[in-house]
Amino acid sequence: MKKRNILKNSRDFTKIIKSKTPYKSKNYIIYLDRTEEESYHFGISVSKKIGNAVVRNRIKRQIKSILDKKDYKKGFNCIIIVRKSLLNLDFNEMRESLFEQIHKLKIEKERSE
Repeated sequence: MKKRNILKNSRDFTKIIKSKTPYKSKNYIIYLDRTEEESYHFGISVSKKIGNAVVRNRIKRQIKSILDKKDYKKGFNCIIIVRKSLLNLDFNEMRESLFEQIHKLKIEKERSE
């Protein structure tokens, strides 16, 4: 995932989380903010309750890798908060779970084949 598509500013996280309703699943809580921008941004949050820094960073790298596999529509900011149940999943199960949520949110580009 390119750096320009990542939200890191604490103000952005706070603004989106306070103003939007969450989409909750077993493994993720996702906040989606539609914008008029010509780009999209993802923010990933992994709580200290999940594990130590090594575990949290590994989960963030895996989620970025998963998100990089799809093409997305323009004009949204998305915050993904990881739940503790994600630790019980292997990479493929994590990918399927996240793709299912992305499909429900309708933020991926339609494939024209």
